[in-house]
Amino acid sequence: MIIYPTFKQGDTIGVTAPSSGVEAELHELVKQASARFIEKGHPVVYGDTVWTQNKAKSAPAKVRAKEFMNMMADDHIDIIIPPWGGELLVEILEHIDFSKLPSKWVLGYSDISLLLLAITINTGIATAHGTNLVDLRGEYSDETTAKWQTVLSTEEGKENIQFSSEKFQKAWNHEQPSPCVFHLTEPTNWKTIADENVTISGRLLGGCLDVIRHLIGTPYGEIEKFRNECIPGEQVVWYLENCEMNTADLRRSLVQMKYAGWFDNCAGILFGRSSANIPVENYIAKDVYQDLFDELKIPIVYDIDCGHVPPQITFINGAFAEIEVENGKGTVRQFFI
Repeated sequence: MIIYPTFKQGDTIGVTAPSSGVEAELHELVKQASARFIEKGHPVVYGDTVWTQNKAKSAPAKVRAKEFMNMMADDHIDIIIPPWGGELLVEILEHIDFSKLPSKWVLGYSDISLLLLAITINTGIATAHGTNLVDLRGEYSDETTAKWQTVLSTEEGKENIQFSSEKFQKAWNHEQPSPCVFHLTEPTNWKTIADENVTISGRLLGGCLDVIRHLIGTPYGEIEKFRNECIPGEQVVWYLENCEMNTADLRRSLVQMKYAGWFDNCAGILFGRSSANIPVENYIAKDVYQDLFDELKIPIVYDIDCGHVPPQITFINGAFAEIEVENGKGTVRQFFI
């Protein structure tokens, strides 16, 4: 079974940096986000790692892991939202005692998705792939991003529904800050390889493929054990996004997942929009998706609201989901069962 944390009005936000911390010149971004939470009645507690960054990490691995474990164990902290992702979260996994993690939401994406997936696989506790802290610093959030709180407030046994965005952000424009942080200018269009409407259902698992692939073959990525213990006999819907890989690296990573059995009993795969996917020769991202479709014979949807090209839907690792894609629009229903 899957264990679902709870989030409610007045809950305290814990901010720790299990991957990258925030350089001194960008501390104001964290303070702005915290002010928004406080305005809405959510106290904020900071860890020391938030304010430091050196050699591609906020602090040594043991320090990051200890601070994360302490926040998870602190009954006065109700949810953990790191400031953002980073590069070297993988270093802390060996220092985390998964057997001692309580049922508490952890929300984030990018490098944080490695931690999210590891928690769900090793504990059966649902985790939330969605916005990070600094992207909640605006005067308001766009409709897609704002859904994170509604989703995390869903009671066990209940469901939530999200819709594809109307527009997405093509590029950052830091010279002209937006009151909702993102500059949403391009029409959103969810696509399918079969170029037809699809409906997919199963248990959600996923994250940033650049980093979650590194769980394969480790004690922290035992997908088969998770399936047998937490979702026996159920199909999985993978949601994946590419941060920095070219198309050949993307293909290699997906083939590795296939070889490792991660796509066994898979109902479908969702790919987020990406500003990477740099073609190798004339091998483009759609070719990668087509190759996977030809091999697995399952629905494949791409350019969804997930990952580094905002905004993004909040996907819950472990939740049962029904995904409908019709005429370029997507609907995601998640059931906390």
